[in-house]
Amino acid sequence: MKITVLDAYALNPGDLSWDWLKELGDCDIYDRTTADQVVERAKDADIVITNKTVLSAEIMEQLPKLKFIALESTGYNICDIDYAKKRNIPVSNIPSYSTEAVAQLVFAFILEITNSVAVHSESVHKGDWVNCPDFCYWKTPLTELSGKTIGIVGFGKIGQRVADIAEAFNMNVIAVSGHETDQSHRKNFKWSSLDDIKKESDIISFHCPLTKETENLLDDKFINDCKDNVIIINTSRGPVVNSKALADGLNSGKVRAAGLDVLTQEPPQADNPLLSAKNCYITPHIAWAGFETRKRLMKILEENVKSYLRGEVQNTVNL
Repeated sequence: MKITVLDAYALNPGDLSWDWLKELGDCDIYDRTTADQVVERAKDADIVITNKTVLSAEIMEQLPKLKFIALESTGYNICDIDYAKKRNIPVSNIPSYSTEAVAQLVFAFILEITNSVAVHSESVHKGDWVNCPDFCYWKTPLTELSGKTIGIVGFGKIGQRVADIAEAFNMNVIAVSGHETDQSHRKNFKWSSLDDIKKESDIISFHCPLTKETENLLDDKFINDCKDNVIIINTSRGPVVNSKALADGLNSGKVRAAGLDVLTQEPPQADNPLLSAKNCYITPHIAWAGFETRKRLMKILEENVKSYLRGEVQNTVNL
């Protein structure tokens, strides 16, 4: 059994182990693979493991021995699953491994924006408090979350976990989803339309998949329809947000601040307008990167591969 890992480093920069994989067959484990290296590295592989390295139909046509694709991610847009299905190649993903971590980062953004911890800590270390005539001071407006309304676009497991945390802050939660489930156990919650979320929300957090309908969902019109000083959080998929539209909203003051863990292109180009926009907090796609989170991902990946070898494929997205 020949197994090729195309982009191992992001999942395992050295603090996890591939020993379980090496016990299953002849393994080639590459930290990174460029587009022009994929075919050469994977041409003899029975199993290909990939995170963000693209497996298009054109590439898979040149991999005659390929029998199984194991993704290191929940999203599967980097793989042509329809072509894989035609070849009877199962594609497995990693579901529900990062729910807690993503929800945690959502509120890391929200709390940094509303409490400005970094700004005030830096100010203190620069000597501003030492030289202050009063016992306290603040550099930015500070905001209490209690009573504020958070609009959640996409209400799967992550969206629901964000709602749980919001409720702990005594926030009002409104949500829109393609599938409305019973949420009667929640206080201060209601299902809503996207239009009402724009009109009513103090904070809007995106947790929707990337589809033709959600690509560029946040555009100029979206922002114009929002409340003044709205806070935008995106930890879903970068292309859900139009970069220029959000940058314009931030620079005009219509949008108070944004917290983004994903961008349309990753890594971004230097001229991405969000890199220089006002009050824009950007992290390099790290919501999933905590040790515990990656360890959980690795364990599910192991189970996916071993399940395939037993003839009992699991977490497939195309069969």
